[in-house]
Amino acid sequence: MKIILTGATGYVGEGALLELLKIDEVEKVLSVSRKSTGVSHEKLEEYIVADFMTLKKDDAHFKGYDAVFFIAGITSVGTPKDVYVRISQEIPLHFADIMPDKEQMTYIYLSGAGTSPTGKQFWQQVKSKTEAEIQTKGFKRTFGFRPAIMKWSKGQKHIQTMQYLFMPFYPLFRIFGLANSMEEIARSMLTLTCAGYNKFEISPKDIRMLAKSRLM
Repeated sequence: MKIILTGATGYVGEGALLELLKIDEVEKVLSVSRKSTGVSHEKLEEYIVADFMTLKKDDAHFKGYDAVFFIAGITSVGTPKDVYVRISQEIPLHFADIMPDKEQMTYIYLSGAGTSPTGKQFWQQVKSKTEAEIQTKGFKRTFGFRPAIMKWSKGQKHIQTMQYLFMPFYPLFRIFGLANSMEEIARSMLTLTCAGYNKFEISPKDIRMLAKSRLM
């Protein structure tokens, strides 16, 4: 499989990238980001883009891929609403619009546990609207990926303080089906790309189950 990945310089994206590069079934990963990942690997190609909104439909970088894992994002805490909408809605939808060969591609949008059109928090509504619009973009498959707590991969550098605070409780979150490893994140996304799934919203429990499936 050939995968387009955004957000590889952030916590989830970096973890997913490191795990994808370990998997035999992954032939190539194109990291699309504003800066370099700092990772060197024969399977990895980097496309540095200052502003995603300037990307065009005829961009040859995106030809021949099986899926987009759109992981780039930002926390809503302390972020102005217009900036949050641009990053969490306008950019991922524009990225979906410019993809070629959509009828053969899977588009997975990293949303989050708690995403809801009726949610009381602004981010819940924004991400819910983005999920809904992505489903109208003409892809072979689309999914709203909704993890909660995630444990970093070996070798990760972009680890937030919040993640360290959560880790003592990781075993407990696992018991209640609210936690995943980065390996599970990567493998479940590949399973969704290969085989699809019977629903759009992918929960932490779904992620754990999908990660156990044979990829090919």
